Amino acid sequence: MPETLDDIMTRTSELLTDRDMAALSTLMAELSTTDAVRVLERVDSSRRAVLFRLLPKDEAVAVFERFDATVRGELFESLRSYDVIALFEELDPDDRVELLDELPSNVAHRLLVGLSPDERALTAPMLGYDRRSVGRRMSPEFVRLRTAATAGDALDAVRRTGSNAESVYLLPITDDHRTLLGVVTLADLATAAPSTPVGDLSSDHPVVEADSSAEEAARLCFEHRSPAVVVVDSEQRLIGILTLEQSARILEEAEDEDAARAGGSEPLRRPYLSTPVLAIVRSRVVWLLVLALSAILTVQVLEIFEHALAAVVTLALFIPLLTGTGGNTGSQAATTVTRALALGDVRPRDIAAVLFREVRVGATMGAMLGTLGFVIAGLVYDWHLGVVIGTTLLSICTLAATVGGAMPLIAKKIGVDPAVFSTPFISTFCDATGLIVYFLIAKAVLGV
Repeated sequence: MPETLDDIMTRTSELLTDRDMAALSTLMAELSTTDAVRVLERVDSSRRAVLFRLLPKDEAVAVFERFDATVRGELFESLRSYDVIALFEELDPDDRVELLDELPSNVAHRLLVGLSPDERALTAPMLGYDRRSVGRRMSPEFVRLRTAATAGDALDAVRRTGSNAESVYLLPITDDHRTLLGVVTLADLATAAPSTPVGDLSSDHPVVEADSSAEEAARLCFEHRSPAVVVVDSEQRLIGILTLEQSARILEEAEDEDAARAGGSEPLRRPYLSTPVLAIVRSRVVWLLVLALSAILTVQVLEIFEHALAAVVTLALFIPLLTGTGGNTGSQAATTVTRALALGDVRPRDIAAVLFREVRVGATMGAMLGTLGFVIAGLVYDWHLGVVIGTTLLSICTLAATVGGAMPLIAKKIGVDPAVFSTPFISTFCDATGLIVYFLIAKAVLGV
């Protein structure tokens, strides 16, 4: 029966405690790349460095490439200088660039200068692009075909240089000035007659400029079910490719970030148990302070209407119901629209259509909940109070859904991450405005 991760972790911990390096070395050599990554990510930084040095050289590079950039940076600080230099040279250019962003500037400069001229020539240009652009995440290693080449020539080029390329499943075709003319798939080359010009096999595949968002490029790759996206500069010259595997990593990071921010924190970017306590605190405390300060608005609203509460104490009983309903309605709308933005279903210019749709959705849900609230509050307390609760639920749901649907579009328009506006800010907004609506309706109906 194969060992589980828990079994491997237990054995590793025991061998580390006993300082049995020979047995540890044997254990690490037997692990698959996936298991080695999972083990190393779950131990503290000092033990991670010990275990990493016990990996065979080729396996060490493969494992290192699978780590998140933050874990790579921590591991670099724990390794000896000659280990670091050798490992840095072995990385792919896109992995190097991602790692350099996590290291102090003096260390990053020293590592970049220490690269061989060929590797430095591949890596340095990528550092000139914005951190969220596809130019920063692409691979400059690919097999380039000339338009005069035949299918046979192309397959020879793949055999000759393909081992150094990030992918050979999609091959760009250029002229002598590297201007992109088209792309051809390996499958088309393999099934064509050797004398067929590659230009005759050219097909349309997604192309993006290097300044484009990496997340948008990754989604484009998946939408077209393409093995890669070709990356060009502003003059349509070929500079790199973004593979399906790289796209999957980018989208996974984006999903993690959106999920964390929707819950009022920042993504950890590493396994929970290996994350330092202070790092977890930092990921949460900023948003917690923002929400705490924002919640003062709710307190101020309650203070303004304290006379109404004193006159009809029963009003206070329904405050959690109303604020919770408004916050949840707004968050649902924001999550739906944020997801639609990410998938390209809507654009900021569609805000009028989104508002019209969310008004109707909110009003429908509000009518359903309001009717239920009217009946229950009327039967249990008073029919006038039932009118207040029913009308408030209708108003709050309509308002919250409308604002929740609009916020992500506004955020996208002004260049802010839409996920930031989802749960934290919308919940606070709906709490304050919902209470104002509640007490204004109560004053009108009950005369308090």
